[in-house]
Formats: sequence, structure tokens, C-alpha cells
Amino acid sequence: MEISAELVKTLRDKTNCGFMDCKKALKETEGDLEKAVAYLRQKGIAVAGKRAERATSEGVVVAQVAGNGLSGVLLEVNCESDFVAKTDAFQNFAQLLAAQIATAAPAQVDALLAQPWQPQPSLTVQDYLNEIIGQTGENIRVRRFSRFAGRGLVGAYIHFGGRIGVLLELSSAKVTPELTTLAKDLAMQVAASNPLAVTREDVDPAVIAQETAIYQAQARESGKPEKIIERMVTGRLDKFFKEFCLVEQPFVKNPDITVAQLLKEAGGAELRVVRFTRYQLGT
Repeated sequence: MEISAELVKTLRDKTNCGFMDCKKALKETEGDLEKAVAYLRQKGIAVAGKRAERATSEGVVVAQVAGNGLSGVLLEVNCESDFVAKTDAFQNFAQLLAAQIATAAPAQVDALLAQPWQPQPSLTVQDYLNEIIGQTGENIRVRRFSRFAGRGLVGAYIHFGGRIGVLLELSSAKVTPELTTLAKDLAMQVAASNPLAVTREDVDPAVIAQETAIYQAQARESGKPEKIIERMVTGRLDKFFKEFCLVEQPFVKNPDITVAQLLKEAGGAELRVVRFTRYQLGT
């Protein structure tokens, strides 16, 4: 049967699929619009299955602060190429998905994929993801997300056009312009300096043990007495903590003070960084 250009356009508007894909779907379904939508959806599922093992090293990291500044989401969605990562369809999907995480609060990726897709509840998130895969022809996966809520003011920062993202939470339940700016500045610092933890007490003991062993081996090569070696190791560990613990780092906008001093000036002894999460695309 002859398929009109107007009918193809209607299907394209519904699905965002290519002209030839829509025309073929309408021919296969004898011009039935709803069956053509289902046909294209099934094609997306098939493409998703074929592409599932392909590497996804590109994509985007997005962040959203919600709940009047008291909650936030950091999300990484991956695809195969930088070209697809920059398309409106991919970027919009990531932003809408972050908004869904903010409101629906799934515990993990599998639970998120099983949820109804909020803009179109007749589909699950996985169903809609399959449609995007069918449209782009690339493997796309929701890699990871973090959601902060209920412990204080949240700040976020995205760097390098979505290749690095940070979510950071302060202990203050007050949302003021000054504290909002502070949270964003500290998230920017985490993006730039990549600290391991907020404080030295938060550093993984296994990391400390590894660093200690390295410093001990280096110090013993000097041939100095054991007491001197101990002091050398302590000094090098102290330097390590100052470099990789957020509150001990110099503040990026004013290196004359540390982040700990900045927090004290901004809110006294009670103001602290509760936690942060940093995503770097593909790592």
C-alpha cells in the first residue's frame, strides 16, 4: 500500500525515529499507526539486545539540585560515541532521568529501569531506553547514580561539558544564597582536585596502610635510624592527607586558607561537609 508523507511525519513525531524506519514500519503494519509504534519499539528492543555487549565509553554526567536545595542527584549515562552523547535526544533523556531519580528515589539502577517512565507511564524506563537505543543505533546504559537528601544543603557542579560531575552535601539545613554558593564552590573544588575523602578519618584504612608501606620502604633506603624513619613516615603521611582530604586542602578560590578554615568562617564549628560523590565519565 502507498504510505503518505503525512502519515510518516506523524509517526516520526511520536517516536523520533528516522524517516525510512517509520516508512518501513508503516508498510509492515499496513498503515496502522499504533501497530507501527509497537513495531518500532520491538525493533528498539532487538537493537538493544544486539548492542548490549558493545563498549560505552562516552556519554554524559548530569546533576540536579531539587527539594529547595536540600536534595540532589548525580547521574552517569553512557553511549558509544561522542556524537550521540551530544544529541538533544540523549541529553534530554539524561536530564529527565535525573529528575525521575530525584522524585521517585529508586535504590539502585535495576529498580530505576523497572519504574514507569514518568513522562510516559505506559512504558518502563527500560522500555523508553530501548526506544532511544533503536533511534540512535548505539548501546546506551544507565551506569550509576547517587541521590543526596535529608542531611543538609546540597550543591552540584558539572565540569568539561558533562565529563566530570560532583554532588556535595553540607550539614546546614538552612538554604541561603551564601551557603548555596559555598556548596557549589566546594563541589567545584572536588571536581578539580579529586580528593579521596572529606577528612583524614574518612580515608580507607587499606589506602593508609598502602601509603605507609611505601613511605617506610622509601625512608629505610636512606639508612637512617628507626626513630628518624618513623618521623619521616609520619611527615609524608601528613602531606598525603593535606593533599587528598578535602577539608585540609587549600581553597581553590583563596589558597591562603584551607577548606576547614573556610567552613568555620562561613558557619562556625557546626558547619561541615557531610559527604560528596564525584563521577568522571567512563572511569
